[in-house]
Amino acid sequence: MMTKYHVPVMLRECIEALDIKKDGIYVDVTFGGGGHSKEILKHLGENGRLVAFDQDVDAQVNVPDDDRLTFVDQNFRFLKNYCRLYGALPVDGILADLGVSSHQFDQPERGFSTRFDADLDMRMDQSGTLTAKEIINSYQEDDLHRIFGMYGEIQNAKSLARVIVTARLNGAINTIAELKAAIGRLIPKGKENKYLAQVFQALRIEVNQELVALQEFLLQATEVLKPGGRLVVMSYHSLEDRLVKNFIAKGKFKGEVEKDFFGNEIKPLEPVSRKAVTASDEEIAENNRARSAKLRIAVKV
Repeated sequence: MMTKYHVPVMLRECIEALDIKKDGIYVDVTFGGGGHSKEILKHLGENGRLVAFDQDVDAQVNVPDDDRLTFVDQNFRFLKNYCRLYGALPVDGILADLGVSSHQFDQPERGFSTRFDADLDMRMDQSGTLTAKEIINSYQEDDLHRIFGMYGEIQNAKSLARVIVTARLNGAINTIAELKAAIGRLIPKGKENKYLAQVFQALRIEVNQELVALQEFLLQATEVLKPGGRLVVMSYHSLEDRLVKNFIAKGKFKGEVEKDFFGNEIKPLEPVSRKAVTASDEEIAENNRARSAKLRIAVKV
């Protein structure tokens, strides 16, 4: 079940980065197929604990029957509240494997993949109300321009927004095929897949408020970790990686590091290595998803 669901990227590197203590408390905030969680459990003794988060109901079928595991069916932006609720504070390590699981991409009806035709959905939490369809059909041109430019890093974001707003005057754009047809003339020849991936990434980030949730999670992670505890975050695109890198380096997302009266830097985390860890050539050959993965590791000061 699990390998088909989602092959965990850089599994060995993630587990080594957590530096697991047998009786420690750990959090996997992106449970998914459970690959990372099951590996963490193997390294824990009988008094160890693992709290796992996932907002996608599909992930729940992968939860192992293990008394040491507490499963939370919520977004990781509620990290601190649920760790407190389950008496799991402070923690020794937190793992986040960001982005969409291969299982979600492979389910046509979820609307994450450009490979299939389906309703424009893209909700990771299927009880959420905002869908990609609603964004495409109801957002103002300026807002579409903003999300395609910021979240998709699309060169012709302004033209794209205008074309969508014009196309929907003739009727709602409800499906992936209808969206592709509406924007077809803007898609650069020979770069169709890359361009559509950027459009879908922008919509997905907006639907799921991914960057907002990531910032909320990172701020809480420093409060939840013990001194010496590890934060291990794997991201798959530059927007996420930039936020994680800045936060580890400065303790905030923009601007310079704050300093105390004596000129010492005030920041909660220390990077374990300067550069991000990337997957081996062997792993990339076996799992294409590992190609863009960047793993960053920090210790709470």
